[in-house]
Amino acid sequence: MTHDERTRVSDASAHDEVARRPIRSFVVRAGRMSPKQERGLAEGMQRHGLAYTSAPLDFATIFGRSAPTVVEIGFGMGATTAEIAAAMPDTNFLAIEVHPPGVGNLCNLVDERGLRNVRVMQHDAVDVLTHCIPKASLAGVHIYFPDPWHKKRHHKRRLVQPPLVALLASRLAPGGYLHLATDWVPYAEQMLDVLSAEPLLSNTATDYAPRPAWRPETKFERRGLTLGHEVRDLLFRRR
Repeated sequence: MTHDERTRVSDASAHDEVARRPIRSFVVRAGRMSPKQERGLAEGMQRHGLAYTSAPLDFATIFGRSAPTVVEIGFGMGATTAEIAAAMPDTNFLAIEVHPPGVGNLCNLVDERGLRNVRVMQHDAVDVLTHCIPKASLAGVHIYFPDPWHKKRHHKRRLVQPPLVALLASRLAPGGYLHLATDWVPYAEQMLDVLSAEPLLSNTATDYAPRPAWRPETKFERRGLTLGHEVRDLLFRRR
């Protein structure tokens, strides 16, 4: 079996396993939204949002240009996304989140900072990756501080699992990167094991990587450091 044939088989298996997995890594909580966030969700998504459909996206069309595209999964309140996008105007960012307050907040930040390189999707990232992102199309993927699901019985809910990592790797172009960060060391250890086992990825470091210049220190991260947590970055590239 050739390398391409092995890749196609691995890709299909990953898609099937992700599709069969009924356990979601998130719970949409009915949080309170400020009037400004509500306006951002209602009006900002009309300007910057993309409706989910189970069809491949044409990045050149939705961004109005051809440029490297990075997907961010679970952007929280969007402050880090907006800061990175402002610092990297020549890169397109597709930001995916399910929680309405964060979606509304990022739309407001995009307007306030005049960003033209951000599009927002309010949907399950696994669905988006499976149906909307073409193979070998991404320059990078960011996953910053995903829910660690601390309790052992909840570990199955963790986002970073082998089927998803295989799916992510298949969506990266050769040389594209996968950058994760967490302040929960046991989760970092699992991430390192899972990413290291994916044959399409190679680690850019011996184990954990220094925080890249493009990732600003987040409010969540500073709170974790104050509590004595250790922040770990992982930076892998598509072979």
